[in-house]
Amino acid sequence: MVVQLNARNREGSHDSPYHDIYSLLAIGLTFSMIKNRQKTGRVFIIAGKGLLKSAPTLLAMMGLVGLTLGVLTPKIISNLLGEGAGVLGTLIAAGVGAITLMPSLIAFPLAGSLLRSGAAVMTISAFVTSLVMVGVATAPMEAKNLGLRFTLLRNGLGFISALIIAVVMGVLL
Repeated sequence: MVVQLNARNREGSHDSPYHDIYSLLAIGLTFSMIKNRQKTGRVFIIAGKGLLKSAPTLLAMMGLVGLTLGVLTPKIISNLLGEGAGVLGTLIAAGVGAITLMPSLIAFPLAGSLLRSGAAVMTISAFVTSLVMVGVATAPMEAKNLGLRFTLLRNGLGFISALIIAVVMGVLL
């Protein structure tokens, strides 16, 4: 699929690999507007308010990620998160992912940048997977609403699963 998209890009029939996704989005939006224009308009207003509300946090996080990548050279990243860091580097990355509260919108590009700078696939997989599956920062609220036992069990299993996924990704890739 990726090869086909890239081949179509070279031929000039698509402007970007996201052409198909944007086309589906446009079709869905058109259908929604035809079905109920007022409801679609209200959804856009709600989405716009949500974007404005979250924009400062997203911009601050993007700035922090940019600053971090600007300070950490590829050699430092490779030493801390590369193949040479071994199991300890993977465990540290999983721990940092577990305690960090970061939207996926920021985490995935960060992971790509770290990989391009010399980080190991296993280590970055552990970071991203634990970031998504474990919520240390949100655990108090989760425990209050769902119970301490459930929160500890979910986060513990999520952390173990993140490590298993990281090992599988490291072996496969």
